[in-house]
Amino acid sequence: MPSTRTTGHFTFADWKESPVGPDTTSPRLAHASVTNAFTGGIEAAGTLCEYSIVYLSDKTGTFTGMELLTGRLDGREGAFALEERGTFDADGTVRCAFEVVAGSGTGELTGLRGRGEFTARHGEEAVAYEFTYAWE
Repeated sequence: MPSTRTTGHFTFADWKESPVGPDTTSPRLAHASVTNAFTGGIEAAGTLCEYSIVYLSDKTGTFTGMELLTGRLDGREGAFALEERGTFDADGTVRCAFEVVAGSGTGELTGLRGRGEFTARHGEEAVAYEFTYAWE
């Protein structure tokens, strides 16, 4: 089956971060609970997202995360989970690639598979994403 590309934006609605272990070591670990709001091809008013973060310096590092989106994808209703992996640079640029967790689609999104990415720059209120998907 052919794939479909969709785009849109998301905003950070809430970000709660806490250190994991001593925060005076390098590298250091942190955990963040995040709520995002997606518009465009993905419409999800309040996602649930959990990140594990490795700070290599005060302003650089890597992260992995899982995000649960409930809403619509190009008009189809349901929920699905994303696995995310990315980096952040000293200038505040965040680069992230994400992939649908196999078997996580529900409702009209059952059988969803796909990948996407975003680049967020420090100070941006809305972050553009692209997502390419298909059905099993």
